Amino acid sequence: MDATRAKTEVSKQKQANNGGAMNRRGFLGGMAAVSGALFGGKRARAAAGREKMDGWTGKISGFGQTGNVYEELGLTTVINGQGTMTYLGGSLLRPEAEAVMRLASLHFVNIMDLEAAAGRKISEMLKLPQGYTAIVTSGAASAIQNGYSGILTGDTIAHIRQIPDLTGLKSEVLIQKAHRSPWDHQIRATGVKLIEVETVADVHNAINERTAAMHFLNLADPDGQIKRREWLALAHAANLPAFIDAAADTPPKSNLSEYANMGYDLVSFSGGKAIRGPQCSGLLIGRQNLVRSALLNMSPNEDVLGRIAKVGKEEIIGLTKTIELYLAEDEEALQKDQWRQLDTISAAVSQISGVSISKNVPPIANNFPTMQIHLDPGRTGIRAREVVEKLAAGKPSIVLTAGESPDSNTIEITAIDLQPGQDKMIGDALAKILRARPA
Repeated sequence: MDATRAKTEVSKQKQANNGGAMNRRGFLGGMAAVSGALFGGKRARAAAGREKMDGWTGKISGFGQTGNVYEELGLTTVINGQGTMTYLGGSLLRPEAEAVMRLASLHFVNIMDLEAAAGRKISEMLKLPQGYTAIVTSGAASAIQNGYSGILTGDTIAHIRQIPDLTGLKSEVLIQKAHRSPWDHQIRATGVKLIEVETVADVHNAINERTAAMHFLNLADPDGQIKRREWLALAHAANLPAFIDAAADTPPKSNLSEYANMGYDLVSFSGGKAIRGPQCSGLLIGRQNLVRSALLNMSPNEDVLGRIAKVGKEEIIGLTKTIELYLAEDEEALQKDQWRQLDTISAAVSQISGVSISKNVPPIANNFPTMQIHLDPGRTGIRAREVVEKLAAGKPSIVLTAGESPDSNTIEITAIDLQPGQDKMIGDALAKILRARPA
């Protein structure tokens, strides 16, 4: 899956900051004071309530008038049987989220105030523990980078402007060797050095005055020797914050609050995968002082490492609405529908000579129905990778997953991103290829 796989009752929150009680005014006021310095004293130009329209009638002329913007650019659209892959666009945005994003685009608003207000709303919906909140980020990768920036700098302006130069700051983060991944580049971008460990003894030996935090990649939980709860306990015993990257760890939707309830100090999720929010959105959940520091390290603030990972007012509103919709979904009904679509594909190919079928739901990350089509090349006359390449070259392009090994003869399919009727299209296309024997 996605180099993937590789890569979720507080209606009134009394917020803690440096050990003291912090109400809404304190939370926003504290951010505003530091943010003002980061903006270099510039006054925000706001035009609240402006709904000036340009006379647009709703009819599109020029680019976009055909209704298929991708074909106009010379591209072939994709039937996505791989799943919520970033390189394919994650998932399809919910229409209700699209509608509220349009509403958000009609006004200006102070982005720092919006982040705090959306965070409170999300916290209430997720029923996060006392002292926790959330912010919307530019993807889960941005949540990781900004979260670690906040850990390193706190709310000290000089430190925020200084990183990734960590002179005088803590500079090491512990990570299990089995948890190294392409996404830890976002941690390294803050300037820290990742210290690999494998055993509990390694952790004790590695912790020193330079250690800033301990990182856990949730999808790698089965691979590392130290499991999720024990890692958290080790971090807290050493008075270190524990960060868990759970980017693809929905469904189930309960995971959106599970790790905060467990005690993890910061948690990252993708907003554009199974949640079906804006593709460029993510979620950082955590202790209020750490989330506040993360927000000070990101756009719209200037002279900060996270300025590059801007999240717009439309995405903040869109993800907030998406979470509301996601929490109201019937997970069991959705899963049944995905199994039905996979059964349609299975029925089209399972009786072909040299083909066998297996099905499963991955236990961690990308936790949705998955089907494997196993080929015997001696009987089918074709290998899995060839089948996948032929499907991808069609129009529309059908994108499935071939086993990572060159010798693998397994094709993997998920239905989470399939639209009505696409299951039959995949089944028919697969059957046509598999029934054609080489001359």
